[in-house]
Amino acid sequence: MESKSTLPDWASKPCIMGIDEAGRGPVLGPMVYGCLYCERSYEKTLSTLNFADSKTLKEEKRENLFENLKANELLGWAVDVIDPRELSAKMLKKIKINLNEISHDSASGLVTRVLNMGVFLTEVYVDTVGDPEKYRIKLSERFPSIKFVVAKKADSLYPVVSGASIVAKVTRDRALRDWVLDETAENMTRNFGSGYPGDPETKAWLQQHQHSVFGFPTLVRFSWGTCTAYSKNMVEVVWESDKTEEDGSSSSSGKRQLKLSSFGVTTSKRKNEEEIESSGKSRCKFFQARKLEQLANF
Repeated sequence: MESKSTLPDWASKPCIMGIDEAGRGPVLGPMVYGCLYCERSYEKTLSTLNFADSKTLKEEKRENLFENLKANELLGWAVDVIDPRELSAKMLKKIKINLNEISHDSASGLVTRVLNMGVFLTEVYVDTVGDPEKYRIKLSERFPSIKFVVAKKADSLYPVVSGASIVAKVTRDRALRDWVLDETAENMTRNFGSGYPGDPETKAWLQQHQHSVFGFPTLVRFSWGTCTAYSKNMVEVVWESDKTEEDGSSSSSGKRQLKLSSFGVTTSKRKNEEEIESSGKSRCKFFQARKLEQLANF
């Protein structure tokens, strides 16, 4: 998502940019990185636009400021919305990518995107993730022509970062508000609170919306430690190899093997079940919602 379809004239002059994120800590929803950029000579004017750390502003105020900056021809902005599934997949893969690395990559990606648009970036201000100096060196090595200022609480120190904070926060809030909960056709609610791990309403929502086989809806960052407490209620599924089935032997692990068909997952299909299978009845809502069909031949 980018603010300008055509590059404004001021973008060819020395420009500054601020970068900040929203939604790093919640167990629900995306993490959003936002940036705001403008001509360097416009920097003093930024301080008169009432931008501030988005966490200190009420939602209505943030929304108004976001609409104002979108309408401002002398400002540009962009966002990177990182889906909760992507966050969890990266953090749980064999070679894990931690949240700091994901954050660094997102910020770098925004710099690259704005540069590729043709904006003449000379200075970039970033709210730090991890050690500020190490982060600054990392960015400077990747973009040697740009001066980087990396600081704690940069969103309260530099108006251009405050503006980026508003871009990120409003984008995340809207993403949560418009999120489509389509994992099941019924019994899904939107009463998930703030999405932060310590919120009792969020905890209650997680408890009510876990599936014994498929885990949580796609809104949930299932790699978060908050979700670990619910794993004891999940079903353990043991997959037997084809060779074991052919040999007729049983598992030697001693673990109880559970039939997925008990949970509405079709593992085999008899001829007299074809009509039921084609109608989608008696199948887990997870498959119905995605219109997934059983694959018999590979």
